[in-house]
Parts: sequence; C-alpha cells; structure tokens
Amino acid sequence: MAPKTIEEAAEAATAGNPVFEGWYADPEGIIYDDKYWIYPTYSAPFDEQVFMDAFSSPDLLHWTKHERIIDTAEVKWAKRAMWAPGVLQKDGKYYLFFAANDVHEGEIGGIGVAVADKPEGPFKDLLGKPLINDIVNGAQPIDQFVFKDNDTYYMYYGGWGHCNIVKLNDDFTGLVPFEDGSTYKEVTPEGYVEGPFMFKRDGKYYFMWSEGGWTGPDYRVAYAIADSPFGPFKRLNVILQQDPQIATGAGHHSVMYHPEKDLWYMVYHRRPLTETDGNHRVTCIDKMEFDENGYIKPVQITFEGVEAQPLGK
Repeated sequence: MAPKTIEEAAEAATAGNPVFEGWYADPEGIIYDDKYWIYPTYSAPFDEQVFMDAFSSPDLLHWTKHERIIDTAEVKWAKRAMWAPGVLQKDGKYYLFFAANDVHEGEIGGIGVAVADKPEGPFKDLLGKPLINDIVNGAQPIDQFVFKDNDTYYMYYGGWGHCNIVKLNDDFTGLVPFEDGSTYKEVTPEGYVEGPFMFKRDGKYYFMWSEGGWTGPDYRVAYAIADSPFGPFKRLNVILQQDPQIATGAGHHSVMYHPEKDLWYMVYHRRPLTETDGNHRVTCIDKMEFDENGYIKPVQITFEGVEAQPLGK
C-alpha cells in the first residue's frame, strides 16, 4: 500500500510531497550536471515577494536550500511580485529569467534577466531594466519559459489569458525579429491562462499551460502537441489537476527529464486540503508518463512523490 503521509513516504525511500518545506509556487525544474534544481516563486503577498530561493538535490530525495539567490536590492527596477523564474545554462553562465512588479500598462516592470557563474547564484541583473515591459497582444509579461530548439532560443510568456512567443538574441540582452519582421507572435491555445512550458520529444513539440484561477481549486495543466514551436496548438487534454483526497489547485508546472533512465517528472505546486490562504502553495514532484501513441497520461498527484533517482547512473 502506498504511504499516506509525508512521514511514511520518507520511510519508503520516496521524496514525499511537498519535496521541501515552505510556501513555494511556480517551480521551474532543471538538471545541471549531476544535480536536480528547482527555482520557485516565494509564495507570499505581492509586497513580500522581493527575493527568490533555489533548491538542489543529487537524487530527488535530499534537498538543499540556497537562500536569496536574487532579490530586489540587486534588481533596481523590481519592487515587488518577483515571480516564476525560468532558468538555463549557456556558455558557462547560468541565466535566470523572472517577472517583477505585476506590471500593468504604463508601469515599469515585466520580464527581466539575471546572470550568475553558479546555479545557486548570486544572480546579477543583466540589463538594469526589463527585457519585456510592454503589454503586447494582451499578454501581461510574466511566466516566461525559455526553450532551446536547435541553436535558437525562444521564449514563451504571458498572463491574462494570452501567450506570446519571441526569439532571444545570443546574449539574452534583447529580442530578434522573426523572418516576417514581427517580434511578437501570439500562440494562445484554447483555455490558456498562464504558465507556459515547452519540450520536444520524438520530433514533436509539447506545449503545456495552466488554466483556471491560481487561488482556486480548479487550477490545472493542459497541453497540445504540434509539429512546430509556433503551433498551432490544439488543446488535447488536462494532465494535472486536483485530487480531493490529496490536494487542490495543482498547476503552474515544469518538466524534468532523466536521460539515462528515460524518466520524466512533473514539478508543480498545489494547495493543501482545507487551506484557505491563497498563498499557501507547496512544491511537489510526480511521475509523468506517455502512452504508446506519444500522448501524455494524466499525472496522478501523490503524497509519496517519486523514488530516489541519482543522476549519472
């Protein structure tokens, strides 16, 4: 029988959910060398979201907290609402994209980028201003995800029910127009609210996003499969959602892939049962699997989480 509590899960040599203590949301999971890393939003009232922490693990079981890898003291234009980091490694540097200020028309804020020599930072503001400040195609500049396709870096982003794709230049200091001269292309699928994520498998582009309201029980993840990073993205199914026996509001996720074992993991946040504070969100990991046709099976959220899985083995 599967363990029912975090304590029982620990005895069963699984990570247990949540995977680490604290109120954290919008987790971006990535593998750097021989460690798993998670970069989440600090889940608190907007005015208290003035820093970000990170977490690392050699095996998905034991997690180390890296405090305050970036904060508003370093990012002079950011005052509050630092959200949803997106991370990657390039040319020996580590880049952290983030949103700040819950920006609206006419305000300073939006998507910024920071750089560090190590995955745990400290990260330094790269531009001294937002990379994207303006509201384009109705998309609030938040929830950015950077996707490398061959040698091109695309960024998907957007809240308020709209999603754009842009192309980044080589040093992430600006945007590059597409061949048709446009800089922003809207790729919003049916049901999209926020939290885009993209990965490629067997030549197909899997585009994922969150639906519903982030404070509600019905927050969830849906997806599409396309032949191009530009779509069109036809909504296929919900693959992550609440379980009334376990937790509600399961959404705003990312995906990690263990190449040696061909294992896929969904990293996401959810709200504990009976919780009424909208900011009480915790970070969890569960297995993600595909059927014989390449479709993603619905992810079962659990208390036990995933088994220990060291990298490089």
